[in-house]
Amino acid sequence: MREVNVNCVSFKILATVLSAWCCWALSMPIAIAGQATSACPSDMVYIPGGSFTMGSDNPDFVEEKIAEDVTVSSFCIERHEVTNAQFATFVEATGYVTVAERSLSKEQFPHLSDDERSPGSLVFKPPEEGIQQVAYLSWWQWTPGANWRHPFGPDSNIQGKDDHPVVHIAYEDAVAYANWAGKQLPTEAQWEYAARGRRFNTIFTWGNQYSPKQANTWQGKFPFFNQQQDGFAGIAPVGSFPPNGFGLFDMTGNVWEWTADWFRIDRRGMEHSFNPLGPSRVESYDPKKPWEGAMHVIKGGSYLCAKNYCSRYRPVARESQAPDTGTSHIGFRLVLDPKSTLGIDINQLVKDSPDVDKYVISKILDDFVDVLERGIGGSDD
Repeated sequence: MREVNVNCVSFKILATVLSAWCCWALSMPIAIAGQATSACPSDMVYIPGGSFTMGSDNPDFVEEKIAEDVTVSSFCIERHEVTNAQFATFVEATGYVTVAERSLSKEQFPHLSDDERSPGSLVFKPPEEGIQQVAYLSWWQWTPGANWRHPFGPDSNIQGKDDHPVVHIAYEDAVAYANWAGKQLPTEAQWEYAARGRRFNTIFTWGNQYSPKQANTWQGKFPFFNQQQDGFAGIAPVGSFPPNGFGLFDMTGNVWEWTADWFRIDRRGMEHSFNPLGPSRVESYDPKKPWEGAMHVIKGGSYLCAKNYCSRYRPVARESQAPDTGTSHIGFRLVLDPKSTLGIDINQLVKDSPDVDKYVISKILDDFVDVLERGIGGSDD
């Protein structure tokens, strides 16, 4: 990480920080026996900023190419994926209709029949018992009536599954929820840093040895049979497996998670960077899916990832996904800038202090929030 000379920071910045803290502290309720105040909401975990190496040098996954010296500032991230119950609250409050619940546009898809343009989504359907060979991706079937309320089609429902991660969520659905919640989708750098859980030199979030007891993945030969050594044939309730080193659940397996970054096969420009945002939309392209156009990065793998297929249940792994397509194994979780809870506008500070690098300002603020978390919030970071 870069060295920061605090002496170059203007008095105005420090005054702004102290003023924001005073206002924030006075607005907080008095701590009660063992309860402490944090810059993060209670359903989120504080992740102290730092530098790390993104990706891997695994020749089997060229899209994971290493980007060295990537720095992220401190942030808050949700402990688990957004659940059916949480998404239902959002829909009830706003009347939002997801992409999977809308008919396809006749103007955009003139070659499709009215039935083919009906609302629906992609659902995983394993081959029938006894079949030993199938065409690649034939296990994904367009299913009319499939959506977050009916994950396997109109005859299915989510009763008794309030604590399951919501699925059939397109990118714009996740963004709509984030805007309503006052949060954001994580960047790929934020997501991968948080997923590592302080383990920056191991293959998995828990170590170097695969274990079916650590995450909801597929054991057996995909897509023909699942040995269910992890205890689940499909999606598991959030928090069913041990958390990582940051206390985050399901950063491996269960369902893929959307990130804010557009996908590109390489990480060009992300090395030696501060809070990288990835490529632009016009730069987004996956040579494996040239017909899809611009796509977003999804991370974490899912319950369908097996050793013989996908095997992306690793924090460095990444995949591309069309933003208009939700499936029965894609969900999301959100992040929040803890500085925003203190009423500090870093962009305004940058404008007010043009002689000071944005990295320096952000580092000062990160250190300040770290002090709050350690001294007031009781963090052991």
